[in-house]
Amino acid sequence: MQVPSGHDRNADQIAYWNGPGGQRWSDRQEAQDILLRPVSRILIERIAARPGERILDVGCGCGGLSIALAGQVAPSGHVLGVDISTPMLERARAVAPAGLPAEFVLADATVHPFPPASFDLLVSRFGVMFFADPVVSFANLRRALKPGGRVVFACWREPKTNPWMMAPLQAVYRHVPKLPEMAPDDPGPFAFASDARVRRILGDAGFSDVALEACALSLDIAIGNGLDAAVQSAFEIGPASRALEGHPPETREAARQSVRDLLAQHLAGESVTLSGSIWLVTARA
Repeated sequence: MQVPSGHDRNADQIAYWNGPGGQRWSDRQEAQDILLRPVSRILIERIAARPGERILDVGCGCGGLSIALAGQVAPSGHVLGVDISTPMLERARAVAPAGLPAEFVLADATVHPFPPASFDLLVSRFGVMFFADPVVSFANLRRALKPGGRVVFACWREPKTNPWMMAPLQAVYRHVPKLPEMAPDDPGPFAFASDARVRRILGDAGFSDVALEACALSLDIAIGNGLDAAVQSAFEIGPASRALEGHPPETREAARQSVRDLLAQHLAGESVTLSGSIWLVTARA
């Protein structure tokens, strides 16, 4: 498997997203795109891409946002999706319709030599919270934007506002030790939860007009497929799945029952809906 070279401090993330973690996300591409459709709608509306624009999608993963935007900037525009995960980029290339003006590149956005001043927009759906040195990363990305170029990205707010992720984890903690506590600045899904930290990072990287808007979400973790699908989702990705790694089958089964009991309280028809919250972040180069 090809693995990108990158910033030394991003080595752990590169290893993770090219290992079983990245493969799980790739395997769940279709389900995740459905689950995160409310986020994509918010992003696409705010991005308001126009034909002919050039867009850089950072941490593009399996390409869902890139593909949607490529359809809007066609035929004369272009979307460049960048990610460090070979499995996820392979999936992106496989699902992208033929002839769409989208390209997917394996690279670490912290150090990749983007053509200077060549993009109108920098966008991301949960792809920018994993940089070890985010000021350096965003400074590199700013140089890729045209003067006045726009930034629009989504990142998760604090864990307490995202029970769709955290509630299954708390049920799992009845059976396994807690995950190591992460420092607020450590790369991870909640690394950009702090309004002040996001403003500081973007300001130090040279961006202006930084604004954050809190957006509440309702996420059906069963994606309409019932309670068993919701439980399986919690076990395949996210913090609950990480907490259970390496534990024996009997522990996993006991944890599964606890998660099932919890999620059953939120079952309505074939949906299991829990709340979430993101920051919608905008800025200018």
